[in-house]
Amino acid sequence: MSEKVLIEASEHILTITFNRPEKMNALDPESFYLLAQALYRLQHDDDLRVGVIQANGKHFTAGLELEKWAPIFAKGSVPELPPEHLDPYGINGARLTKPLIMAVQGICYTSGLELLLNTDIRVATPEARFAQLEVQRGIYPCGGGTVRLPEEIGWARAQRYLLTGDEFSGQQAFDWGMITELSDADHVQQRARELAHKVAAAAPLGVKAALKSSKTARMNGDKAALQTVFDDMPAVMTSADAREGVQSFLERRPAVFQGK
Repeated sequence: MSEKVLIEASEHILTITFNRPEKMNALDPESFYLLAQALYRLQHDDDLRVGVIQANGKHFTAGLELEKWAPIFAKGSVPELPPEHLDPYGINGARLTKPLIMAVQGICYTSGLELLLNTDIRVATPEARFAQLEVQRGIYPCGGGTVRLPEEIGWARAQRYLLTGDEFSGQQAFDWGMITELSDADHVQQRARELAHKVAAAAPLGVKAALKSSKTARMNGDKAALQTVFDDMPAVMTSADAREGVQSFLERRPAVFQGK
């Protein structure tokens, strides 16, 4: 496997690490496919409960390696994903139903910001630098940024950055509610993994159902989410994990969930 993207599975966590620090972790097509392949593994491996995306070096990513993507975008469509790949941007095909955590330091531009907007828990440094600077390169965001950034930080504020390509900081993103937690650069990945351990220790069926309901609300509105909020309840309530949750409470001990 290419060293551009490192994949490691342990303790029910799949860690995906961008590993092109000499290129500021720019995402070329090969890296995109490796990321998509890793997310498919996360989705379909029953032992994996949560994913973490991080990057080696000073910067998370400078965005797409544009000279390699320009001919693809010029066709007016995204690259087709082969079997056993899952779209990292949640636009085409099946969507990830397991939690995804992202740790950001340094620059997180264009495709990196759009990737973050399709994750669930986000840890960043206060000094991290975010930008949808596509309009400064003669193009526009096509990985979900035009839809999700307004959802996250409000219409007027999002247009301020979508239409200028200007940067905003990790501190600003946290203040606006786009970032879950702030951490210094030496501990940002450690904190992301600590949160991943917390998610992995929770009941997988309950976590999956909670995330499903939240995503239904985000994509289809509150009414749709409320109408379906009890759909998964019978299966969850009759699971071995639900019994373990009750038993551990009665025995005053931490629960050990199996995802069954």
